[in-house]
Amino acid sequence: MEFDITGNYKMIRKEIPEDVTIVLAAKTQTAEEIKEVIDAGATDIGENYVQEAEDIYTSLGKDAEKVRWHMIGHLQKNKINKALNIFDVIQTVDSVKKAEDINKRAERTGEPVTVYIEINIGSEMTKAGVKPEFEIIKELAEHISTLDFLKLEGLMTMGPRFGDPEDSRPFFRKTKDIFDKIRELNLPSVDMKTLSMGMSNTYKVAIEEGSNMIRLGTVVFGKRACAID
Repeated sequence: MEFDITGNYKMIRKEIPEDVTIVLAAKTQTAEEIKEVIDAGATDIGENYVQEAEDIYTSLGKDAEKVRWHMIGHLQKNKINKALNIFDVIQTVDSVKKAEDINKRAERTGEPVTVYIEINIGSEMTKAGVKPEFEIIKELAEHISTLDFLKLEGLMTMGPRFGDPEDSRPFFRKTKDIFDKIRELNLPSVDMKTLSMGMSNTYKVAIEEGSNMIRLGTVVFGKRACAID
């Protein structure tokens, strides 16, 4: 079944609060599909892989500059330089080492990069992210605040996958609690303003629990063999 990408995006954009940003998870989508959603008014595009993002970004030409680009997948050390040429936000910082590696390469470009700390809120073995323990996250946030070329602006979580979106609620609630506590620290050079959580199946619950950035794929683009939801 062919999805009405434009209609789907506009419907969801109309339904959710204006202060909630929609990042469209573009994994496996074509440049034509991404262009369609940009033409429909999309402001933010998320990619899981640097090479795929680079190909799409190049194909889009000037249209690529109309949106903000978010790295929402695991960022390998050897791909950081390329990533910094594409992405405005790296949502998946989960260690001091990764923060320092990104900072070092951003310093060479002279351009600071916005980052979020990724939390593995369900403590799942198969997922990346910081352990969902406040002290560990606090230490990482404090360290990032000392790095001149990183701007910490939020937290990101995937959350465990459930059939019933309601099962995700306690995990989102816990992430929001950590987010509030980090924000209350008022760390220097840190502007905690974005809580990125909620996907196609869970975004409504996530927004109810305080998310102001959701990452949507299949609900807008339709099913793909390898699609992120």
